[in-house]
Amino acid sequence: MPNPSAHIIAAIERPDEPALIAIPIHSGQEPELARHRHARGQLFSIENGLLVIHTSRGNWLMPPGMAGWIPPGTWHSAQWYGPTNGWSVYVSARACERLPGEARVVRMSRVLEAIVERATGWEPGAPLGPPQARLAEVAIDELQGAEEELALRLPMPRERRLATIARALLANPADPRSMGALATWAGISERSLTRHFKQETGMTFVHWRQQAKLARALELLSEGEPVGNVAFTLGYESVSAFIAMFKRFLGTTPAQCMTGRRLTGASTRR
Repeated sequence: MPNPSAHIIAAIERPDEPALIAIPIHSGQEPELARHRHARGQLFSIENGLLVIHTSRGNWLMPPGMAGWIPPGTWHSAQWYGPTNGWSVYVSARACERLPGEARVVRMSRVLEAIVERATGWEPGAPLGPPQARLAEVAIDELQGAEEELALRLPMPRERRLATIARALLANPADPRSMGALATWAGISERSLTRHFKQETGMTFVHWRQQAKLARALELLSEGEPVGNVAFTLGYESVSAFIAMFKRFLGTTPAQCMTGRRLTGASTRR
């Protein structure tokens, strides 16, 4: 992200008016943005590449056409994969009272996209005129009702042994070890691993492991890696098996996802 001017920084760090500030973003030369937080809520969306938001609760992945929501005061960092362009919206603390209280990836409605595109032309931090204020109110209503995309979140367990296993699989999603073998390696019974992993992440170990592979697939695809190479890097025996997994989770093919085609929400429900 380019370094914003002092004027823009001051505006986005004020928690009060205006209700909405929108600025364009791009990955620039730095692939990562250090851990930080804002007095306002923040909504990201990109047109190409991949943006990953990291918080203490886990990782949220944003391919083109999706948006990431960060509530006010939430410590987070960001990482880009591939050339990335898009926008960031900062929402006043008062308006955030009716918005989600936890980080999430949501679907972008066409109405919200259109309003934000127009809002990027407004002077950051300047008072909103009546027409702008009405559009900002509609945008916040759209965000309030936005559907969460569960397939693009990867919550991290906190218990030491579970976290050890999770970090090992993130480092090598193609790790061939079974759940039992991983449990023995980490010093926990398979039964305890199954029970506690679901308690801490909200998903089964098998489901989490598949989403970890999906996360790595999105990173590789956004950097231009061919689909066949991604499939074999992640341990799939065939490209068709990888594409089938991808479609099962995101409702679209890898190629469509990376070109910004809208996701159909195959895995918004577990």
